[in-house]
Amino acid sequence: MDETDREILKILQDDIPLVSRPFLEVAKKFEISEEEVIRRIKKMMSEGIVRRFSASIRHRKLGITANPLVAWKVPERRVEEVGEKLASFEEVTHCYERAIIPGKWEYNVYTMIHGYDRDDVKKTAEKLSDAIGIKDYELLYSSKEFKKTYKRYG
Repeated sequence: MDETDREILKILQDDIPLVSRPFLEVAKKFEISEEEVIRRIKKMMSEGIVRRFSASIRHRKLGITANPLVAWKVPERRVEEVGEKLASFEEVTHCYERAIIPGKWEYNVYTMIHGYDRDDVKKTAEKLSDAIGIKDYELLYSSKEFKKTYKRYG
């Protein structure tokens, strides 16, 4: 990755121009061809640096206001299996493992699910629970959102 790639990434992490040829607009900034920009992006995608292009939706503005972090108490021997199974569900947007704190916090696998109301996500959590055979979990709801953003490059 060279400096031009880094600068392209900085531009692409924000809004891509809503024009018929957005990469031409990017190319003009660097005085390179549109094809060169596309080639560089494809290379960064093949290397796993750029994962995807997508719309960023403000789910709360759409009425999706029940968004708990679900903490699961998973036996250590099943963490890989359960994590992979939970991650396979479309309803799960994040899935990860964290260390337990013995005697204080015994939950070690976490998922984020989203719904229009608490009954909706409760049903989703029950479905997940049935699928993995784990009944020991907690739905942790936010009471206030102070900041939500993604890690930015540069």
